[in-house]
Amino acid sequence: MITPARPAPAARPEDDPATAWALAARGGDSDAVDHFVRALHRDVIRYVAHLCGDPQAVDDLAQDTFLRALGSLHRFEGRSSARTWLLAIARRAVADSHRYTAVRPRTADVSDWQLTVERAQPRGLPGFDDGIALLDLLDRLPEERREAFVRTQLLGLPYTEAAALGDCPIGTVRSRVARARTTLTALIADAEEASTAVHPNLD
Repeated sequence: MITPARPAPAARPEDDPATAWALAARGGDSDAVDHFVRALHRDVIRYVAHLCGDPQAVDDLAQDTFLRALGSLHRFEGRSSARTWLLAIARRAVADSHRYTAVRPRTADVSDWQLTVERAQPRGLPGFDDGIALLDLLDRLPEERREAFVRTQLLGLPYTEAAALGDCPIGTVRSRVARARTTLTALIADAEEASTAVHPNLD
Protein backbone atom coordinates (compact mmCIF):
# COMPACT_ATOMS: atom_id res chain seq x y z
CA MET A 1 0.00 0.00 0.00
CA ILE A 2 1.35 3.39 -1.00
CA THR A 3 1.06 6.00 1.68
CA PRO A 4 0.16 9.41 0.22
CA ALA A 5 2.89 11.95 0.62
CA ARG A 6 2.27 14.59 3.22
CA PRO A 7 2.36 18.19 2.01
CA ALA A 8 5.51 20.08 2.86
CA PRO A 9 5.07 22.30 5.90
CA ALA A 10 4.50 25.96 5.11
CA ALA A 11 7.49 28.22 5.53
CA ARG A 12 7.45 30.14 8.77
CA PRO A 13 8.24 33.88 8.77
CA GLU A 14 11.22 33.29 11.05
CA ASP A 15 12.74 30.99 8.42
CA ASP A 16 13.28 34.03 6.20
CA PRO A 17 16.76 35.54 6.77
CA ALA A 18 15.54 39.14 6.85
CA THR A 19 12.89 38.20 9.40
CA ALA A 20 15.45 36.38 11.51
CA TRP A 21 17.70 39.44 11.42
CA ALA A 22 14.80 41.68 12.41
CA LEU A 23 14.06 39.47 15.40
CA ALA A 24 17.72 39.44 16.38
CA ALA A 25 17.92 43.21 15.94
CA ARG A 26 14.92 43.54 18.25
CA GLY A 27 17.03 41.85 20.87
CA GLY A 28 19.82 44.43 20.51
CA ASP A 29 22.14 42.73 18.01
CA SER A 30 23.75 45.66 16.13
CA ASP A 31 25.12 43.40 13.39
CA ALA A 32 21.62 42.08 12.81
CA VAL A 33 20.38 45.64 12.39
CA ASP A 34 22.91 46.19 9.61
CA HIS A 35 21.98 42.91 7.90
CA PHE A 36 18.28 43.72 8.19
CA VAL A 37 18.70 47.14 6.56
CA ARG A 38 20.98 45.85 3.80
CA ALA A 39 18.68 42.94 2.98
CA LEU A 40 15.58 45.06 2.50
CA HIS A 41 16.92 48.46 1.42
CA ARG A 42 16.49 47.78 -2.30
CA ASP A 43 12.91 46.54 -1.82
CA VAL A 44 12.02 49.66 0.16
CA ILE A 45 13.56 51.97 -2.46
CA ARG A 46 11.60 50.29 -5.24
CA TYR A 47 8.34 50.26 -3.34
CA VAL A 48 8.64 53.88 -2.24
CA ALA A 49 9.48 54.86 -5.83
CA HIS A 50 6.32 53.09 -6.94
CA LEU A 51 4.16 54.92 -4.41
CA CYS A 52 5.84 58.31 -4.39
CA GLY A 53 5.13 61.04 -6.91
CA ASP A 54 8.41 62.87 -6.29
CA PRO A 55 11.60 61.06 -7.38
CA GLN A 56 13.71 63.46 -5.31
CA ALA A 57 11.92 62.33 -2.16
CA VAL A 58 12.54 58.59 -2.58
CA ASP A 59 15.77 58.41 -0.55
CA ASP A 60 14.33 60.52 2.26
CA LEU A 61 11.19 58.41 2.42
CA ALA A 62 13.24 55.21 2.45
CA GLN A 63 15.31 56.58 5.32
CA ASP A 64 12.13 57.60 7.16
CA THR A 65 10.79 54.08 6.65
CA PHE A 66 13.83 52.48 8.27
CA LEU A 67 13.86 55.00 11.11
CA ARG A 68 10.24 54.16 11.85
CA ALA A 69 10.92 50.44 11.58
CA LEU A 70 13.95 50.49 13.85
CA GLY A 71 11.96 52.50 16.37
CA SER A 72 9.21 49.88 16.25
CA LEU A 73 11.32 46.72 16.26
CA HIS A 74 10.41 46.05 19.88
CA ARG A 75 6.83 45.44 18.67
CA PHE A 76 7.79 43.15 15.77
CA GLU A 77 7.01 39.54 16.68
CA GLY A 78 7.67 37.82 13.35
CA ARG A 79 4.03 36.87 12.72
CA SER A 80 4.50 38.10 9.14
CA SER A 81 7.72 38.40 7.17
CA ALA A 82 9.94 41.36 7.92
CA ARG A 83 9.57 42.53 4.33
CA THR A 84 5.77 42.64 4.50
CA TRP A 85 5.98 44.45 7.83
CA LEU A 86 8.56 46.93 6.51
CA LEU A 87 6.73 47.69 3.27
CA ALA A 88 3.56 48.39 5.24
CA ILE A 89 5.57 50.95 7.19
CA ALA A 90 6.88 52.38 3.90
CA ARG A 91 3.32 52.75 2.68
CA ARG A 92 2.36 54.70 5.80
CA ALA A 93 5.46 56.90 5.46
CA VAL A 94 4.54 57.79 1.89
CA ALA A 95 0.90 58.40 2.84
CA ASP A 96 1.99 60.72 5.65
CA SER A 97 4.27 62.56 3.23
CA HIS A 98 1.41 62.99 0.75
CA ARG A 99 -0.81 64.42 3.45
CA TYR A 100 1.94 66.79 4.54
CA THR A 101 2.58 68.10 1.05
CA ALA A 102 -1.04 68.08 -0.15
CA VAL A 103 -1.39 71.85 0.21
CA ARG A 104 1.83 72.59 -1.65
CA PRO A 105 2.07 72.73 -5.46
CA ARG A 106 4.02 69.94 -7.11
CA THR A 107 7.12 70.94 -9.02
CA ALA A 108 6.91 68.00 -11.39
CA ASP A 109 4.27 65.61 -12.64
CA VAL A 110 5.99 62.23 -12.51
CA SER A 111 4.19 58.92 -12.58
CA ASP A 112 4.17 57.13 -9.22
CA TRP A 113 5.90 54.06 -10.59
CA GLN A 114 8.43 55.66 -12.95
CA LEU A 115 11.56 55.04 -10.87
CA THR A 116 10.48 51.48 -10.22
CA VAL A 117 10.20 50.82 -13.93
CA GLU A 118 13.53 52.47 -14.67
CA ARG A 119 15.30 50.41 -12.01
CA ALA A 120 13.57 47.08 -12.61
CA GLN A 121 12.61 46.19 -16.16
CA PRO A 122 10.25 43.19 -16.38
CA ARG A 123 11.25 39.85 -17.80
CA GLY A 124 9.33 37.47 -20.01
CA LEU A 125 7.12 39.94 -21.85
CA PRO A 126 7.65 40.31 -25.59
CA GLY A 127 8.47 43.59 -27.25
CA PHE A 128 10.28 45.62 -24.60
CA ASP A 129 13.64 45.07 -26.28
CA ASP A 130 12.19 46.68 -29.41
CA GLY A 131 12.03 50.12 -27.81
CA ILE A 132 8.42 50.16 -26.61
CA ALA A 133 8.09 52.42 -23.55
CA LEU A 134 6.85 50.47 -20.57
CA LEU A 135 5.95 53.66 -18.76
CA ASP A 136 3.41 54.54 -21.42
CA LEU A 137 1.99 51.03 -21.40
CA LEU A 138 1.58 50.88 -17.63
CA ASP A 139 -0.14 54.25 -17.72
CA ARG A 140 -2.99 52.62 -19.64
CA LEU A 141 -3.69 49.98 -17.00
CA PRO A 142 -6.36 50.45 -14.34
CA GLU A 143 -4.74 51.47 -11.07
CA GLU A 144 -5.44 48.22 -9.19
CA ARG A 145 -4.02 46.07 -11.98
CA ARG A 146 -0.97 48.30 -12.34
CA GLU A 147 -0.41 48.13 -8.57
CA ALA A 148 -0.56 44.32 -8.56
CA PHE A 149 1.69 44.06 -11.63
CA VAL A 150 4.33 46.41 -10.24
CA ARG A 151 4.41 44.67 -6.86
CA THR A 152 4.77 41.15 -8.22
CA GLN A 153 6.53 41.58 -11.57
CA LEU A 154 8.77 44.58 -10.89
CA LEU A 155 9.30 44.49 -7.14
CA GLY A 156 9.31 40.70 -7.16
CA LEU A 157 7.04 40.30 -4.15
CA PRO A 158 5.40 36.90 -3.63
CA TYR A 159 1.68 36.96 -4.29
CA THR A 160 0.99 36.40 -0.60
CA GLU A 161 2.89 39.57 0.33
CA ALA A 162 1.31 41.58 -2.49
CA ALA A 163 -2.11 40.47 -1.24
CA ALA A 164 -1.25 41.49 2.32
CA LEU A 165 -0.11 44.92 1.18
CA GLY A 166 -3.20 45.38 -0.97
CA ASP A 167 -5.52 44.05 1.73
CA CYS A 168 -7.16 41.66 -0.72
CA PRO A 169 -7.27 37.89 -1.36
CA ILE A 170 -4.33 36.30 -3.15
CA GLY A 171 -6.67 35.16 -5.92
CA THR A 172 -7.56 38.78 -6.60
CA VAL A 173 -3.88 39.65 -7.00
CA ARG A 174 -3.35 36.74 -9.40
CA SER A 175 -6.36 37.82 -11.44
CA ARG A 176 -5.21 41.43 -11.63
CA VAL A 177 -1.69 40.43 -12.69
CA ALA A 178 -3.02 38.06 -15.34
CA ARG A 179 -5.31 40.75 -16.74
CA ALA A 180 -2.48 43.28 -16.67
CA ARG A 181 -0.24 40.90 -18.62
CA THR A 182 -2.97 40.27 -21.18
CA THR A 183 -3.53 43.99 -21.64
CA LEU A 184 0.19 44.75 -21.89
CA THR A 185 0.74 41.98 -24.42
CA ALA A 186 -2.13 43.31 -26.55
CA LEU A 187 -0.79 46.86 -26.35
CA ILE A 188 2.66 45.66 -27.38
CA ALA A 189 1.22 43.77 -30.33
CA ASP A 190 -0.76 46.83 -31.41
CA ALA A 191 2.32 49.04 -31.17
CA GLU A 192 4.42 46.60 -33.17
CA GLU A 193 1.69 46.32 -35.81
CA ALA A 194 1.46 50.10 -36.07
CA SER A 195 5.23 50.35 -36.41
CA THR A 196 5.23 47.77 -39.20
CA ALA A 197 2.48 49.66 -41.00
CA VAL A 198 4.50 52.88 -40.87
CA HIS A 199 7.76 51.17 -41.85
CA PRO A 200 6.70 48.15 -43.95
CA ASN A 201 10.14 47.56 -45.46
CA LEU A 202 12.10 47.28 -42.22
CA ASP A 203 12.03 43.46 -42.15
